[in-house]
Amino acid sequence: MEILDRARALAPELAKRSDEIEESRRLPADVVEALRATGVFRMGFPEAWGGPAMTPMQQTEVIEALATGDASAAWCAMVGMDTGLYARCLDESVGRELFPDLDVITAGAIPPRGRAERVPGGFNVTGEWQFGSGITHCDWVVAGCLVFQDGKPEANPNPRGGRAHWRMILARPADFEIVDNWFTSGLAGSGSCDYRTAGLFVPEEHTFSFANPANPGPWTTPDAILRTMPGVALGVGRAALDHVRELAASRVDRLTQTPWSESYRVQMALAQAEMDLTVARQAVYGSLRDQWELLQGGAELTADAQVAVALARVNAFRTVRSLLSSLFDLMTTTAVYRPSPLDRWLRDVTTMCQHATVQDQILQSAGAVLLGGKPQNPFALGLPE
Repeated sequence: MEILDRARALAPELAKRSDEIEESRRLPADVVEALRATGVFRMGFPEAWGGPAMTPMQQTEVIEALATGDASAAWCAMVGMDTGLYARCLDESVGRELFPDLDVITAGAIPPRGRAERVPGGFNVTGEWQFGSGITHCDWVVAGCLVFQDGKPEANPNPRGGRAHWRMILARPADFEIVDNWFTSGLAGSGSCDYRTAGLFVPEEHTFSFANPANPGPWTTPDAILRTMPGVALGVGRAALDHVRELAASRVDRLTQTPWSESYRVQMALAQAEMDLTVARQAVYGSLRDQWELLQGGAELTADAQVAVALARVNAFRTVRSLLSSLFDLMTTTAVYRPSPLDRWLRDVTTMCQHATVQDQILQSAGAVLLGGKPQNPFALGLPE
């Protein structure tokens, strides 16, 4: 896979730029273009469009490779490559018009924090959204909205049901005011600023619904854009483990003069970390593979298959956060001094774990689906809102 090879080749260069990326609070323009040159942003486009039509497993592997270099760059790549998935949700003619170049980058937030008032030909949109990862360098902005007509919430047209008519809009970055408020402890370089607009007209054909996409199928299930997320955490975990293993190979305990390679404590800590990361990684890729085979075959997902990918996602982020904390403790005071990257990795993963798809609400939703109850976050499990 050429895209994966290019991502792996770029990772060391991203690692060299990590301090700069973090201090800039956004991706530098040349880093964006380096990512674009790998082909990461075209991964979701179909072969009929000239895209690689990579499977979710292949896409996740690319994001994981980039994350071994820099978490913020990988996070922005993970968000920006959703362009091809959004294109599949639109009428093909509209998608081809909006995305004539398959390497275009999208950014924005999907929760319906905007209000789309139906007017002739489209919607007047007003709203303010948080966590617009990559909005400082994107070509198109997405934003989730609830649809209103004559001042009243519009009924959900989705035949499978749902709570409201939730639609995504697509507009240019110039149509929004970007609020420069991304001052965070982790993922600082992702430029995940708030953004807002008022009275923006959006043609109806530039909107879509995850619950009722123009081209239903495996690529356009509601959770399709979430599948590659754990790749960021897994890549950071891999980078951290490789970093500590390299240091441990030549380190000697100051008090006992015991080489770390002979230390029972160090051996146990690293083995435990490798075991935890391996299990988490296999759960992510295994659940994605099982789900993809069912979807490709046109089978209806069982409750167990429905929740497996979401649970593996939560587990991956939480496992890597725990792993980073253990490695940080293992390295003691060495970890707090630059140029050690452990401090940044720990902050990055801690920030990732605040994402809505890593919260206890996902566990509740999974349990509810397994027991026939009501999930609080059906979207994360691929169910219509």
